[in-house]
Order: sequence, then structure tokens, then C-alpha cells
Amino acid sequence: MAKKPDVTKKFGEKRSAIVHAASVLINETGVQATTLTKVARAIGLNATSVTYYFPRKDQLIVAVYAETIALMKATAEEALAEATPRERIAKFVKLHVQLRDRIRRGEHGLIAALSEIRSLDQEQQDELLQKYRDVVQDVRMFFGGPATEADRALYSARSHILIEAMLWWPVWSRRYSVLDFPRVEQKIVEILCNGIPASKGEWAPSSLPDGGWRSDGDAAPSQNDEFLRVATLMINERGYRGASVNRIAEALNVTKGSFYHHHDAKDDLVMDCFQRSYDRLSKVQMAGHDVPGSYWTKLCSVLNELMDLQFFDPMPLLRTTALQALDSDHKTDVVMRSNRLARRFAGFLIDGFEDGSVRAIDPLVASQIIMSTLNGAYEARRWASRFEDRAEAIKTYLSVLSEGMLAGGS
Repeated sequence: MAKKPDVTKKFGEKRSAIVHAASVLINETGVQATTLTKVARAIGLNATSVTYYFPRKDQLIVAVYAETIALMKATAEEALAEATPRERIAKFVKLHVQLRDRIRRGEHGLIAALSEIRSLDQEQQDELLQKYRDVVQDVRMFFGGPATEADRALYSARSHILIEAMLWWPVWSRRYSVLDFPRVEQKIVEILCNGIPASKGEWAPSSLPDGGWRSDGDAAPSQNDEFLRVATLMINERGYRGASVNRIAEALNVTKGSFYHHHDAKDDLVMDCFQRSYDRLSKVQMAGHDVPGSYWTKLCSVLNELMDLQFFDPMPLLRTTALQALDSDHKTDVVMRSNRLARRFAGFLIDGFEDGSVRAIDPLVASQIIMSTLNGAYEARRWASRFEDRAEAIKTYLSVLSEGMLAGGS
């Protein structure tokens, strides 16, 4: 006998409430710290009630990710229905800004950080990643059908950067009142569509001498450097939960005891990885001030060097995907450091206004777009490896900043 409609509706509502509560906890504390008991407590149930809907935690995590990606898919499809690339970009940004507005006003949101997908069982992982690729494909179609392989590579970069910008938006949106959201939305769209420099398409970076931020020098790395390198790569690839102490130790062919000789706990290692990444980023920024020429040239040189680290260096910068697993104090420290680095980028832009090399844009909004573009670049390593010329890969990827997403392809 079929279930009565009211029973089916009640089941669906309760299941949805559980998934929503889990998504909030995942964003706040990460997958590892999210338990069925905590989810139950968040919505006034007991753990047994939650296990009726999700017998195992991993089933709940998969449900959160699946519904998050479904929402992203619906957003991309709605934006794709617009007539022009600019209108599609504007709609996509508007929908994400509106969602954050509703969440700020009390609505439960389903945009959960997707960083731990690769820590799931392979079958679960493959299914979710295929659904995510479908979202990317929809966003890629914002720019039309590619006429050449060069166009395909360009549109792939644009779609990746646009999605990353919207996934980073929930973090820096906290710095704004919802009353300012409409203005911020307009500034995001304007920067993404038209780029940053006063002379559209200008891209002439200077090489920076290594100031200690590259890891492919002649000197043999210390064991602690190797711990940081392997941990950074593993967290970028597998997320916080997937980068277990056992896996890190095995990758280095050392014992767990050796790991704990250098680090009291895994969180200490993650914080060290963040510290090393942000120190490297900061050194590159400061070196950029010594580059002759305009402030756009200086900024180009900084971005070119940082993108080379993300695409080609044996030790890239740590992705902010590890952020959600940290406790609140550590998370606050990491976000504060990130905002300081973003403000330094804003400083380059403001100085560029004065020398005429940067057009009149909102420097605070643009600096966050720069941060999300750099942060997400690690995911494009495979994309970059298809280019015969490293410089061309970087130039193509960063064309979003140098000329915007509306510039013509080949």
C-alpha cells in the first residue's frame, strides 16, 4: 500500500531538516566534527531519530553534497536560460548573492563546502563528481559553444573561476551588511565581465627573483618541509578528513611517531601549512613592489608568480578548503590573515588608480575575486598541464582579470 501523502510529506520535511542541519555543521566545523548526535541536537531530535533517515554518517554527508550540487545545478540552469553571456554571469551572481541574503535573514542554506568529496568511498565520490562536472559544463556554456580547442580551454578557465568566486563569496560576504549586497553584486559582475586594467587585455609581467617561496631549488628540503609539502598536496586533493596522519606518514615513508615528533596534532600541521602558504604569498606580494613600471605591471608580476606556484611548483599554496575543519579560534586567525593579504592586493589596485593603470573598480571586491582566483587555481593544474607553454597557461587563466569574461575567443 502506498504511503499517504501527508506521511510522505512529513518524511520529506524531516529528512530535509536533517540535511540542512548537517550542511550548517559541515560549514562550521567540517565533516569530521559533524556527528549524527550533533545533527540531531541541532533540530531537537535524538540520534535514533536521525539514524532512521540516515543509518550511517557517510550517507548523510553524501545527501548534503548531492543536494548542494543540485542547488548549484538549478542555479546554473536558470542563469543559462538568459540571452547573453553578460546576462548569464549577472544572473548567476545574483542568485548566489540572493541565497546568501536569505541565509543571513534566517533561511537554511544548502551551499555546503564540497572539500571532503574526495574523502568518500570511490563509488560515492565518482557519482558526486560527475554531477559537479555537469554544473561546470552548464557554466561553461554561458560563453557559448567553443569554436576551437583554445576557446574550450578559455571557457573552462572562466567557468572554474566564476564558480570559485561564488563559493568564496559566503566567506567574505560577512564583511558586508545585506543592505550593501545589491551594490556588491553589481561590482562583482562588472569586474568579472570587464577585468581590471585601464588598458583592457594588458598583460606584461616581469619575472621575480626567487625570494624563498619556490620549492624546486637545489637545496634538499628538510623533513619538516617535506611534511608540509605532502600535507598541503594531500589536503588540496583529499580535503582535511582524507589527509590522515597515516596517509601523510606513508607518503613520506616514515612512522606516525616521526610525524608527532614534528607536530603535536594534525590541526597544528594544518595551521603550519596555512602559515607557510600565506608567508610565501606575502613574500611574492612584497617583491612585486620592487618591479619597475605601473602598479598594474607590479600586480601582473605578482599574480604571474603566484599562478606559477599553483600550477607547476612541487608545493602549491594550501587551498582554503581546510578552513572549515579548524576550530573557531584558528579559523578566525586564518580568515584574518587572508583578509590582510586581500587588502594588500587592494593596495596595488588603489595605487593603480593613481598612476592610471587600473580602471575605476571597487578594490575591496576585486581583491577578493583575486584571492578566490588564486585559491581555486590548484584545481586547474591538470588543465594547465595541457599547455605546451607554461606562460600561455597562466596568461589564459588570468585573462579573466586582465580582460574580463566577455572578451572574444579565437
